[in-house]
Amino acid sequence: MPRVKKVPLRKCVGCQNMFEKRGLLRVVLTPEGSIELDDTGKRNGRGAYLCRNADCLKQARKRKALERAFKQSISSQVYEQLEQKLGTYVQKD
Repeated sequence: MPRVKKVPLRKCVGCQNMFEKRGLLRVVLTPEGSIELDDTGKRNGRGAYLCRNADCLKQARKRKALERAFKQSISSQVYEQLEQKLGTYVQKD
């Protein structure tokens, strides 16, 4: 019987749906305290996942999902930076 490799799933903090890990963007709280998009998915720090959809970021902001995930408040400047970077990721795909 052939072995079936499990595909890691993660939940989007915006829409609360489960997706393959590779299809999501990882937002990471680095040990230095900055919040950034993680291109590789392997950076050190606490991570939260978002769909490649600007609406999910808006929902996450409205429900303060990233603030709960990182257990700290997030400034509006960080959300604006995430929106700009998310726009470049969506355009690439």
